[in-house]
Amino acid sequence: MSGAASYLARRSLQKERVRILYRRALKDTLNWAVHRHLFYPDADALRERFDANKHVEDIETIDRMIADGEAQYNKWRHPDPYIVPWAPGGSKFTRNPEPPAGIEIVYDYGREDH
Repeated sequence: MSGAASYLARRSLQKERVRILYRRALKDTLNWAVHRHLFYPDADALRERFDANKHVEDIETIDRMIADGEAQYNKWRHPDPYIVPWAPGGSKFTRNPEPPAGIEIVYDYGREDH
């Protein structure tokens, strides 16, 4: 791979890692501040922290900043995140599971054939 192609591939990977880190941090911010009037200032502060480093061009510095950001995210991740009730892990997930195979359910509601 040529030098330019290698550089572009690495920058693309860095952009993806930053995007994933930002989305995870933003979703985790919603776990810490459940009410929207508390969430919006925190989300703005998070965005400002990411925007403050948009100008950095050195690849090694960017890699170090991403690693530091991921470590900080893992350190401050919410211990009991909010899970939508009907999502996997939620309180309503599989509350009414599918009936087991072999059980026949008749939906004629008392209008059996005689």
